[in-house]
Amino acid sequence: MLGATALPMAQKLAAQSRPKSVVISTANAFNGGINCCSKAMEVIKAGGDTLDAAIAGVNIPELDPRETSVGYGGFPNEDCVVELDASVIHGPSRRGGAVGALRGIKTPSKIAQLVMSETDHMMLVGEGALRFAKAYGYQEEDLLTDRSRLAWRMWKRELRDRDGHTNWESGTDAPPKKKVAELKQAFPGVDEKTLEWAYKVAMNPPPHGTINCLALNEKGEMSAVTTTSGAAFKIAGRLGDSPIIGGGMWLDQDIGAAGSTGRGEENLRVCGAHTIVENMRHGMRPKEAILDAFKRVARNFDNDAKRLAQIDLNFYALHKDGEYAGGSLWDRRTKGGPPAQFAVCTADGNSRHENCVFLMQRT
Repeated sequence: MLGATALPMAQKLAAQSRPKSVVISTANAFNGGINCCSKAMEVIKAGGDTLDAAIAGVNIPELDPRETSVGYGGFPNEDCVVELDASVIHGPSRRGGAVGALRGIKTPSKIAQLVMSETDHMMLVGEGALRFAKAYGYQEEDLLTDRSRLAWRMWKRELRDRDGHTNWESGTDAPPKKKVAELKQAFPGVDEKTLEWAYKVAMNPPPHGTINCLALNEKGEMSAVTTTSGAAFKIAGRLGDSPIIGGGMWLDQDIGAAGSTGRGEENLRVCGAHTIVENMRHGMRPKEAILDAFKRVARNFDNDAKRLAQIDLNFYALHKDGEYAGGSLWDRRTKGGPPAQFAVCTADGNSRHENCVFLMQRT
């Protein structure tokens, strides 16, 4: 009698304890993060694997020529060659794969998945990674767009020696202050808005960007992927944290997953993604785990806000029970801009932005 009456209650409790499907990602330009999460959730709800879902999501910004921090159209290295990095982890099989400095392939996330599933290795880089991709039928393509090439040309034009001279501009012994009219003459056929954008890219610290996507289904299965074109105008062959499993992305099926975007070198100094997952293993919730990782970054700068001011770093965390958080080292609202955000899609299909937590505020 007791067993018969207890069965429905046990089934109800089991259903209540199941995590709800959720996908989180970076809030990329052109609604890249929202579209990524929405696509990944669509695959999950159709019964697809969580890694296939996450990769289908990040393929959207990877293939978007407007997105200059990921995939096709990403900012090139200092030699004007686009090099892409990606890493993946499949929670159920506890396997991972990565590619670094991959040229000529628009979707490095798919190649990282192939490294995971079809080789006995964890990472392939450079020419070897390209040959591997071509062996599986991927076509080598020029990843530069007119937009990313323009940004590189503007960057070269604005590089100057101590006397203010550059070889990439005519008559620059005493260069005049840049004006839109001058840029129009130097770059004929380019509209004013695009010229202003490229000039801003050239004059500010080289921009970097990435997309990290973490996925969980109602069975409790998790997967993670990070993909990027890396720091703009980097030294050829440079790898940041994105293809480094444990740095730019980490997942433990028993605990949760984490990822990072921003300055990879600073993240690697604290193995941020691994640190966040381990924090959750020891009882921290996603928000606490992220803030603790930021404190480790700040410690490397002796908690000197002036030195840290140049660092742009973001973390994302998803616990196996479905709780999640996104975090930014700095509160961007103090500079008059919108708060740092990340993208989320829950089981109801509602893909949206949510605000990040932050460690530091600018005075």
